[in-house]
Amino acid sequence: MQAAPLRATPANPALPLPSVTGALRAVEAVLMRGGQRTARRNAWTSVLEDRRRAKDRHEAEYVLEAAATRRPRAT
Repeated sequence: MQAAPLRATPANPALPLPSVTGALRAVEAVLMRGGQRTARRNAWTSVLEDRRRAKDRHEAEYVLEAAATRRPRAT
């Protein structure tokens, strides 16, 4: 006996397929209290902001180094 082929669409097309992010948030909601969720999200937001600032700092260093090594043109 052969197994039934896998469907690419849900049985009820009106229902969207669950995403991995949605599933993880659902598990998070069950396992953690509201305050812990807020603290974790705030920490992650801080990590992302730190990464953005580091990228900006790197770009600024690049521009400053490029400007410092440029030789002025004789007029």
